[in-house]
Amino acid sequence: MFFSTSIQEHPELKLSSHGRKVHNLGRPIPTIKDMVAGTGLSALIACSIDTDDQGLISSFVERWHRETSSFHFQPLHTNEVVLLLVELLMVSAEVAMAEIGQCGGPYVCLQWLRDVYHHRCQTQHWIATARAYVLHLLGCTLFANKSATHVHVVHLQALRDLTLARQYAWGAIGLIHMYDQLNDASLSTSRQLAGYITLLQVINMYFII
Repeated sequence: MFFSTSIQEHPELKLSSHGRKVHNLGRPIPTIKDMVAGTGLSALIACSIDTDDQGLISSFVERWHRETSSFHFQPLHTNEVVLLLVELLMVSAEVAMAEIGQCGGPYVCLQWLRDVYHHRCQTQHWIATARAYVLHLLGCTLFANKSATHVHVVHLQALRDLTLARQYAWGAIGLIHMYDQLNDASLSTSRQLAGYITLLQVINMYFII
């Protein structure tokens, strides 16, 4: 069961949805359009919305059972993060080190990804361009977090071979991530809910119906 029989008062939550940031990169350029579509994630470009209906979302959070799920990122050592960024996004080791150092862990900034995307377009490294685009898309949708600016580098591993990306259960993985965010938000001391708010709204409407 997803809903609790008792509802505890909870402070108003700040909703950290990054749907608008998807459009900072716009649609993928024609050269990489088929590669992005091949991942099965193109629908995320157009279906993310931002909501001001905090009451609707908060009512779901208040009824959430924290025991229903747990989710942990695969731990990545600094050298593994650097290797991923160098190999898959074609940045230098120095640039990769500087970025994760600034982010304080295995993350990169969304703005940094947009810069990488534009640089790879200029150098016509199209596979790296597509990876940067899709990682940015994931960071703004399925794997949005409370930072509102960072995305975890671990997701880049799934984009090593873009032709295989469609085989992953992205919806299920995104839902697990959303559950993890709900677990955090359900704490009485929490003031913020992150994650793919669009997905949460769909779930919420389903239970209301």
